[in-house]
Amino acid sequence: MGPIQERKHVHVTCAIIEKDDLVLAAQRSASMSLPLKWEFPGGKIDPDESCEECLQREIMEELGITVTISSALPSHTHCYTSFTVTLYPFICTIDKGEIVLHEHAAITWLAPEKLCELDWAEADLPVIETYLKDFVNPLSSR
Repeated sequence: MGPIQERKHVHVTCAIIEKDDLVLAAQRSASMSLPLKWEFPGGKIDPDESCEECLQREIMEELGITVTISSALPSHTHCYTSFTVTLYPFICTIDKGEIVLHEHAAITWLAPEKLCELDWAEADLPVIETYLKDFVNPLSSR
């Protein structure tokens, strides 16, 4: 048997940033992979870096703010055609700073139930589903 082609697998944190009952969504720039898709901001975890450290670093790099992490959601793995991504989502609030876009084309603040109206990167969809079911409407799912 020949060697199996390993598909690239990236491990990425993402922030569900809450403010005044709204959630931040960020639109990827036209030059990024998955151009103009919406996502929760975050990025690749460096070696020797915890998920929480990565999230803090990436949010500062991408948005110029510091966040306070309140809780973690279950990780989720999604296979795109050219790579696999495992997302590690965290619910956060802004600690300090004003948002400045360093990488994204746009941001918007939406009520949680409106999140599904955007054109999301596929890997983020199960994160939204879990967030809505377990964190926004936990009583309605019982």
